[in-house]
Amino acid sequence: MTKTLSKQDGKLLLKLARQKIFNTFKKDDSKLAALKAEVSDMVLKEKRGTFVSLHKKGDLRGCIGNIEPVKTVFDAIEDNAEHAAFNDSRFSPLSCEELKDTSIEISILTSPQKLDYKDAADLAAKLRPGIDGVIIRKNHHGATFLPQVWDQLKDPGEFLKHLCMKAGLSPDEWKSCDLDVLTYQVQVFEEKP
Repeated sequence: MTKTLSKQDGKLLLKLARQKIFNTFKKDDSKLAALKAEVSDMVLKEKRGTFVSLHKKGDLRGCIGNIEPVKTVFDAIEDNAEHAAFNDSRFSPLSCEELKDTSIEISILTSPQKLDYKDAADLAAKLRPGIDGVIIRKNHHGATFLPQVWDQLKDPGEFLKHLCMKAGLSPDEWKSCDLDVLTYQVQVFEEKP
């Protein structure tokens, strides 16, 4: 059973993500150390998949994460915040000036579960828009969309088409019924503008 993080945990993680990015510009590890000292909740010490997304004026400005639970929530958020700001190959590195106009969103993932399906119609019918994050894999190709992507791609067919393209597959590959499909859910914390 996956534990739910509290609102206080979310606030702490958002502070951590912002401070980690800020420290890249103004080296001051004392504030990061103070935040780490606040971590008493065992949930933040669990290994979970996490993503950090950055938005500037409503547009995506960076998003990096890990699906697999390879690090503690706290350590993963710290690393993913830095990578979302400076290492997302789709964007130039975030500047110090941009940081004040950038909001942070954190997603804490449940463990991915295999989704069994018979055909393309069954696959599309089993996906829960706005609830399920989806992972697809075929041979050496793979990609994921967080549940938040359903806000832009509400139709399951369009969602799967774009996910296939993200994975480097043909847009209609999802109709072939030979993809490994996994789903997960997220708990989201975001800064309010």
